[in-house]
Amino acid sequence: MRRLLAPAGAVAAGLLFCLLPAQSASARSPECAARTPGGPVRVTADCTDPLYNRPVIDGETDHEAPVPHRRVSGHFDGTGVKFTIYLPPRSRWDGRFYQYVYPLQDENATDHSISFGADSGAYTVQITGTAGYRADAAAAKFAKTVAADYYKGHRRIFGYIYGGSGGSYQTIGAMENTTGVWDGAVPFIPGVPTSTPNNFFVRAFARLVLQDDAEQIADAVSPGGSGDPYTGLSEVERAVLREVTRMGVPLRAWQDPSYVLGLHDPQGLLGFAGVVRAMDSTYADDFWSKPGYLGTEQSELGDLIRAAKVDHRSVITEIGTTEQNEPKSLTLDSAPRSTSGLDFTVYRSDGTRVGMLKGSLAGKVFTLDSGNPQEVLDALKVGATLRMDNRWSLALTTYHRHQVPDRPGFYAWDQFRDGNGQPLYPQRPVQVGPQVSLGVSGQGTHTGRITGKMIMVANLLDSDAFPWDADWYARQVRSALGDESFADNFRLYYNDNADHTGPHAPHLINYAGVVEQALRDVSAWAEHGTTPPASTRYSVTDSQITVPGKAEARRGVQPVIDLTAGGRTRIEVPAGTPVTFKAKIRTPPATGRVVSTAWDFKGDGTFTTRPFGPPREAVEVRVTFTYTTPGTYFPALRAVAQRDGDADTPFAQIPNLGRMRVVVR
Repeated sequence: MRRLLAPAGAVAAGLLFCLLPAQSASARSPECAARTPGGPVRVTADCTDPLYNRPVIDGETDHEAPVPHRRVSGHFDGTGVKFTIYLPPRSRWDGRFYQYVYPLQDENATDHSISFGADSGAYTVQITGTAGYRADAAAAKFAKTVAADYYKGHRRIFGYIYGGSGGSYQTIGAMENTTGVWDGAVPFIPGVPTSTPNNFFVRAFARLVLQDDAEQIADAVSPGGSGDPYTGLSEVERAVLREVTRMGVPLRAWQDPSYVLGLHDPQGLLGFAGVVRAMDSTYADDFWSKPGYLGTEQSELGDLIRAAKVDHRSVITEIGTTEQNEPKSLTLDSAPRSTSGLDFTVYRSDGTRVGMLKGSLAGKVFTLDSGNPQEVLDALKVGATLRMDNRWSLALTTYHRHQVPDRPGFYAWDQFRDGNGQPLYPQRPVQVGPQVSLGVSGQGTHTGRITGKMIMVANLLDSDAFPWDADWYARQVRSALGDESFADNFRLYYNDNADHTGPHAPHLINYAGVVEQALRDVSAWAEHGTTPPASTRYSVTDSQITVPGKAEARRGVQPVIDLTAGGRTRIEVPAGTPVTFKAKIRTPPATGRVVSTAWDFKGDGTFTTRPFGPPREAVEVRVTFTYTTPGTYFPALRAVAQRDGDADTPFAQIPNLGRMRVVVR
């Protein structure tokens, strides 16, 4: 990448340019403040945030890649927060900016984001990830000043914020608690105040009880399956599958059971265990000793939980050390039957508890992690005891039962209420999810009182941020704004065949193009009053979101594919028999045209593009393939739509899949 460095004088001038106005502005502008003590800070176009009131430009450079642009980098003095502004040439700028937010990102936008911004007539803003929206708002406001100087114009600058997962909390918090900073937003794969940690612990509960049945469930919900995942399950297994489904785990997400169950997650979906232990330290003790908890419940499920419990004590017989004579491994006189989800606690030989030890167990050898407390390391002696137990990890799998929200509307928890609306199980003194949500969103409480246009994007196979989360927030917006204003300011688009993380399995699509189109649509909506396509139509039953099978009825922006062979979605044929596939592809009204199709006959994710003619709203294709090897296959047709019918652009390409089952004898 060619870098054209700005002259030193220009950088110095930039430093003065950004520091002096910030100081003088703070003297004449009101300070951004919360309306209520401890509440979210209200940020306006004119107020000065006392935390981010000293923006400093560190450098300005011109770049030719990925597209020509001026790159302005800087930081907010005294905060550690960095920002970068990517300014395309004036000829490619239409008076707007896009700003991606996520709590764990850095200040460097991806090449694709920079290119997409320029292609959409926008400059791009990105900052170091923070909690909340205040630093993002400060960067957005300062970037407007930089852009106004760079483009030498007096036109109004429109802004749009977008973010997914944890970034959805920030995006929603921003649109509920700022005015005059952004004109619209696209939160995607959104969570709600109850999502973390409950969505993950629920799946750990499913893993505990249903792991051996996972493939059977997957087959039932896959194309051409029975459609009944409960067949063949025991009564307790049926009850657990029903519980986690009503909590919101999408049944069709079980097509990838290893992901749903977190089998490849090193933390076993319990990554927020430390948060719960810090906020609710007596939970595990109560779970195993008090009535109303599964640890003491006299039932088949209670027996299953107690049978899985490990509480093992081993004596240290040998200590391996580093060259610096620091302990690195422990040899034990015995080992527990299971090593899953264990906590490790050191006791002195006299039985005195010292503290927790971090590391991993393999057989009778325990290997220490780095960062263990010195007090615990000093207590590691031959003859000391290492307690290994999974009391917390087991207890957390049903933590959701004891987190029934006080706030109405969270219908996934209705299964844990009696006829009078009271919780069936003991409730903990703190609701962890809302506290986590407050921290990530900047004390925002998901009121639904948005201050600009919003298009929300959610995925029907998302087992991290459940699909019903988006419906819940849509209801908050409708309640806050009223029906008419809701229709004028909010859209919700659901993507089929998409989960939280993207196309990591053959049955999943890349939903990034839908987010890009939503950004373009929300821009046109805010700037020109151009009404975007209608929201996806859907229904909610037992916290499961379902959509109509036809594009005209489903709406939204994603094409719909009807793929069959012999008029069916499941066929059985002898090896060597040609199979003719037929597909009908439709785009929802006024959402674009189909621009490409590709086939994956074996269902392994290897797609081959096949032309079908010019882009159009309705496409019918037919192709024949011969299977020579016996087995079960899930052939797929991927169709991509684009608003302008542009097959060559890399932006705002909206895919979907049509899938079926072929059993070859």
